[in-house]
Amino acid sequence: MNGKCNCGSVSFEISGALPALYHCYCTLCQKQGGGASNAATIVYLENFQWISGERKIEKWQKDTGFSSHFCIDCGSPVPNEFRSKYVWIPFGLMEGVSPVVRANLWLNSKPGWAAPIALERNYDSAPDNIAEFVEYLNAIEHV
Repeated sequence: MNGKCNCGSVSFEISGALPALYHCYCTLCQKQGGGASNAATIVYLENFQWISGERKIEKWQKDTGFSSHFCIDCGSPVPNEFRSKYVWIPFGLMEGVSPVVRANLWLNSKPGWAAPIALERNYDSAPDNIAEFVEYLNAIEHV
């Protein structure tokens, strides 16, 4: 499965089964993407590979640790590694795949004009156990 930024400068590949998606309604994701939520997934680092454009990526980071990685040519958000074993993937960059959406995060922060649908897992904030959540997204039965 391949993905790329809006201008095509940054491209990457995900191997293995297609992970399920989640929608994150936190205010950081709202500001990062300009909408009510971000559609994203998390893959294991060993299932991710850059194809091109790593030198075209800039990073902005808050004191809290939240970071936003983006293409310097077009401004698209791009994948970023975290906790030394995962990669966050903004799913709008993926090409030709039809994922399953399984969770909503940060529903306490959703804007009043957003109307998320109830999914298998609905969290008022972030999942308590990130490792378990990533395992859930990457479970074979979701493909």
